[in-house]
Amino acid sequence: MMQPNNGGGPQWANPQGTQQQHATAVSLAQQEDAFFAPLSTLDEPVRETIMRDVRSVASKLKVVLLPMDRTIPYGGYAGVSQTENIELTDRDKQIIESLRDWDLWGPLIVCLGLAVLLSFNAPVGQASLVFATVFCAVWLGAAVVTINTQLLGGTISFFQSVCVLGYGVFPMTMAAVVVLLFKMLPLGVFSVLVEVAVLFVAFLWSTRASSVFIGQYIVASRRVLAVFPVLFFYTFLAWLVLLF
Repeated sequence: MMQPNNGGGPQWANPQGTQQQHATAVSLAQQEDAFFAPLSTLDEPVRETIMRDVRSVASKLKVVLLPMDRTIPYGGYAGVSQTENIELTDRDKQIIESLRDWDLWGPLIVCLGLAVLLSFNAPVGQASLVFATVFCAVWLGAAVVTINTQLLGGTISFFQSVCVLGYGVFPMTMAAVVVLLFKMLPLGVFSVLVEVAVLFVAFLWSTRASSVFIGQYIVASRRVLAVFPVLFFYTFLAWLVLLF
């Protein structure tokens, strides 16, 4: 038996209304699919998921190697000056947007790479101790720097800051490769000088790459207080690389 429609007649008496309801339901379903499409990865192949994460990590490593275009004294640190009004270019805004999309896979890979490299040259029987020391130093140091930033009134989230500091270790990891190679060569004092020079460049690069992002979320009067722990963090890592 035919059910009456809203107008009191049977459904076959108002086919246009039925079609409009169907079109509305289809439109709503399409809007929901479009809204949840970027968030849903259950139906995509595993290879595509992995490659998307790899591209995301690679793009953030590129940001670390080519930080924002800021030039102020003392190594080109951005956002450190207490009197500077930061004006972002279009490229700077793209970099900040990419770093806001934080992840911990990249920092974990960079941290593991540095820990493994330093454990290769560790004294006999101390490889595991060196690995644990480097691993804990990276993550605990990043956490301490992040907490300091938030206590100073920074608006950056905890995981965003840890992500940035973790990716900032990448120049230190590359420097560790160079230092490891020179330690294998019997060059004496020249080898030590090259190692120190490489670590100094990596220290400046890591500090600048981190400060250019963290400095955007700190008020001008507190930027120096926020960046000083970053300097100590990467100084300690450079010392570990030179020590082991």
